[in-house]
Amino acid sequence: MTEALGFVNAGAALGIGLLVGLERERRKGEEGRRDVAGLRTFAVTSMLGYVTLWTGGPLLLGFVALALGALVTIAYWRSLDQDPGITSEVALFTVLVLGALCVSAPALAIAIGVVMAGLLANREMLHQFARIQLTAAELRDGLLLLIAALVLLPLAPDRYLGPYNAINLRTICALTVMLMSVGALGHVAVRTFGTRYGYVLGAIASGFASATMTVATMGHIAAKEPLDVKLLSAAAMLANLATLAQMALILGAVEPALLHRMGWSLLCGLLAVLFYASVLMFPRPRAHAQDGIKHGGAFSLKLALMVVVAMTVITVVSSAMLDEFGQAGVVATAIFSGLVDAHASTASIASLAKGGLLPFDGIAVPVLMALTSNSLSKCVVAWVSGGRQFAGFVIPGQLLMTLAMWGGLWLSSL
Repeated sequence: MTEALGFVNAGAALGIGLLVGLERERRKGEEGRRDVAGLRTFAVTSMLGYVTLWTGGPLLLGFVALALGALVTIAYWRSLDQDPGITSEVALFTVLVLGALCVSAPALAIAIGVVMAGLLANREMLHQFARIQLTAAELRDGLLLLIAALVLLPLAPDRYLGPYNAINLRTICALTVMLMSVGALGHVAVRTFGTRYGYVLGAIASGFASATMTVATMGHIAAKEPLDVKLLSAAAMLANLATLAQMALILGAVEPALLHRMGWSLLCGLLAVLFYASVLMFPRPRAHAQDGIKHGGAFSLKLALMVVVAMTVITVVSSAMLDEFGQAGVVATAIFSGLVDAHASTASIASLAKGGLLPFDGIAVPVLMALTSNSLSKCVVAWVSGGRQFAGFVIPGQLLMTLAMWGGLWLSSL
């Protein structure tokens, strides 16, 4: 059994060397270049790493790596005039390590080898992306997002501070990162699919993170791209699809009977959103179509901070209402908390109903009050972020959706 495993691991090492070596072999001779290693060299180096670690351990592997480094250095200096790059040399060292890794973790080594071969094979595409397609502003915003998500967010303390213990620095950082991510997702969608469908797809996807933040992002873009204001307004409205879907999932997960009780309201809201967004999107005048996409930054940090500060203030007010009125103020609390997030209010109300503190027939009004206040919040955000023209398209849509959901409640009571 052990011998069979040894052959499998050795085969994995050989496969990695052949895969990477095959890609490097195709590069040899292109544009008069001559790489230091080809198919056979990479295959032998990978097997050398496997056999060295298997027989002599890490110490012997270190000596082999030093010897290989000396040979590669000599070959590099000899071919410096023809090929000043060091990609093949670095790949050769990587293959040696991956071959050694096949002794203990062949699956991981194979995965890394495949990824490396893919990176080597797509050299031209990656170079074009880095030099031509990716702008300096996008690179700056990408680095800023990574710093916020991977450095600042983990360091933020996860405890409640301030009045009513309503302020959580980890939550504030998470909301900021979320809004930045929403903007970046929409930007990538537009760069990939164009303005007509990119904004819509990005808004629906980012709506599952935060529909209110999506409205703010679409409004910020509309302020810079006024010719696309109708399309961006439709995208902002379609972000409500994520809100309705999440509300349905929450109600169904807590208690399926609650979803049945709210079914007509959710369906009417869904149809209203689709109808209104379709009116805005189709037909789209050709005179307003923008074939060229302006490549600015991926998101607005200023907008993200403004929205997060506003939501933090609303959270403090909601906590004060809950502390003042308790469970007797379920509707009032739903209204204020809905200004921040309709999903949290829905989950809270559904939990009260399942626990017997609120009758099943009494959940519809608090849930719709939360959604109504959330629509009001989106209207305010639309006005602040996108101006009068953007708000002029978004506010009627939010009003139509809200009235449709209240109408659905009336239909279910007949």
